[in-house]
Amino acid sequence: MTDTLPDLTRALLAFRDERNWAQFHGLKHLMVSLCLEASEVLELSQWKSDAEVDALPLSPKDHEALSDECADVLAYLLLIAEKARIDLGTALRRKLAKNALKYPVEKSHGRREKYLRL
Repeated sequence: MTDTLPDLTRALLAFRDERNWAQFHGLKHLMVSLCLEASEVLELSQWKSDAEVDALPLSPKDHEALSDECADVLAYLLLIAEKARIDLGTALRRKLAKNALKYPVEKSHGRREKYLRL
């Protein structure tokens, strides 16, 4: 069974609260930490060719490293959403609707230009 975002948030909050870490989790600090963890995902690609990066999931060691960094990013994102009272599912649906207006299929299909250039 796959955990839902609320399930994961509850587990994360329990982990945090058992360690009395909420005191360190102001919104600013969570946002900074999210960016730092995202940088660690990016670091896995440093000095590697596109082919080497595409092969990361094929190596058990590299796959685990990428999985760990993605989990860290998700953890901070969930903490930010909880702190700011954001329903991530709803937020994503709203953002997809906004992007559908900015990037209509007939103008953007197969193109990489930003919506202002379409």
